[in-house]
Amino acid sequence: MAKLLSCVLGPRLYKIYRERDSERAPSGVPETPTSVTNPSSSSWDTYYQPRALEKHADSILALASVFWSISYYSSPFAFFYLYRKGYLSLSKVVPFSHYAGTLLLLLAGVACLRGIGRWTNPQYRQFITILEATHRNQSVENKRQLANYNFDFRSWPVDFHWEEPSSRKESRGGPSHRGVALLRPEPLHRGTADTLLNRVKKLPCQITSYLVAHTLGRRMLYPGSVYLLQKALMPVLLQGQARLVEECNGRRAKLLACDGNEIDTIFVDRRGTAEPQGQKLVICCEGNAGFYEVGCVSTPLEAGYSVLGWNHPGFAGSTGVPFPQNEANAMDVVVQFAIHRLGFQLQDIIIYAWSIGGFTATWAAMSYPDISAVILDASFDDLVPLALKVMPDSWRGLVTRTVRQHLNLNNAEQLCRYQGPVLLIRRTKDEIITTTVPEDIMSNRGNDLLLKLLQHRYPRVMAEEGLRVVRQWLEASSQLEEASIYSRWEVEEDWCLSVLRSYQAEHGPDFPWSVGEDMSADGRRQLALFLAQKHLHNFEATHCTPLPVQNFQMPWHL
Repeated sequence: MAKLLSCVLGPRLYKIYRERDSERAPSGVPETPTSVTNPSSSSWDTYYQPRALEKHADSILALASVFWSISYYSSPFAFFYLYRKGYLSLSKVVPFSHYAGTLLLLLAGVACLRGIGRWTNPQYRQFITILEATHRNQSVENKRQLANYNFDFRSWPVDFHWEEPSSRKESRGGPSHRGVALLRPEPLHRGTADTLLNRVKKLPCQITSYLVAHTLGRRMLYPGSVYLLQKALMPVLLQGQARLVEECNGRRAKLLACDGNEIDTIFVDRRGTAEPQGQKLVICCEGNAGFYEVGCVSTPLEAGYSVLGWNHPGFAGSTGVPFPQNEANAMDVVVQFAIHRLGFQLQDIIIYAWSIGGFTATWAAMSYPDISAVILDASFDDLVPLALKVMPDSWRGLVTRTVRQHLNLNNAEQLCRYQGPVLLIRRTKDEIITTTVPEDIMSNRGNDLLLKLLQHRYPRVMAEEGLRVVRQWLEASSQLEEASIYSRWEVEEDWCLSVLRSYQAEHGPDFPWSVGEDMSADGRRQLALFLAQKHLHNFEATHCTPLPVQNFQMPWHL
């Protein structure tokens, strides 16, 4: 009876992976049916095949879940319509509640039938036995057996806790349950006295901003967190996860962040290979509709690096909602997991981000300054210009206030606090992070990210002459035009390197540098062009084109 109840309440099982060693039998786990102890490879390497009763019951419950999601998103309009029609009176709500109660009882009955179908399936009974054993005792053997199954990640046991590192328990400067530290935006109106009257005046605007951010804004910014989109992408995500686990020997893990969100991660270890880059770990930060199952992890994997991928809060197996604070909390526990559980040093960790993943990447670079390098692909400097691009001009004040208070992705500000090597990859046909049209390459916000970084690190070089010539170089729409500008100013790379190395030897590596202070205008132009070319590479593609492995290069450093 207990096993039947476990089958009723248990998670949905999607796939049973190939065993990765010769011992297939889950020894030490009680009540394992002998009929599935040694399954043939043809039956083992397949999507889980539910029995007819479970299959049909699952379809009904999945359909009900989709209808519930649609009802949730359309509920404001539905309530408004029902109110206008007078259907919200007590005499009409009571019968409706009876119908709703009956429907819930029917769905509960369907769930029980699904449980019976699972109980009659030896494969599911074996799975639920292993899952229960792992929850009781997270031994290496139990975890190894559980890793052979792909199921609803909510039931996966937590593998790493944000407080697990001993340094976190002893230190008071680490993250609290409220979250890690973020850079706070400056007030919109400086010098205004923060009196009670001013607070009351601002209250309606603050309430409006909060509602916009937590309803429309968050879903527009992170469409991957929308349940219906995840439901549509589920087959693709399952295929991608199977590839990572079976072909790349990936290991899935659940991390518990300081805000209580559970973060879904996958780790591919290449340290045992002959390739030297396997000793380096690339932590991948996905875009606003990206998942590690089908995201940017493929590029560093193909290049031979060890890779740690993770999903944003609210994406696939990760819980929560992807607000900046939650994003930073998730990134923090991912980095801690890489250091304290996977055994990598910060000097061996590279952060690679695509698109909106630049926020968590730059936060990690700012918070963990010893990280080896940062690679930002198709990223931007600040969210406000991109948000204003897609919203009506009359909403400018509301949009700016909402972004600054609730969705402040200040990538450039965070990146400028990092002292290590940085590479920016600009897509010349990017249609997402341009503020006008894709053909207008100067409206690409990657340009602004580069300029802000160089102006912070080399303020004397990026004075009027340097800034002007870098802008000309950024306007080039082809490699031929870039080379033409580069040769027009007769950039001597050996001279530029010697100047920078001499300054570093005399003054140390910490930015900002005052190099170029006593230099001619021509010298500053040469240095500015040299530095721009070293920090930004062009990739002739649109925003969502996968980055080829030959374009995945380590950033330049002296």
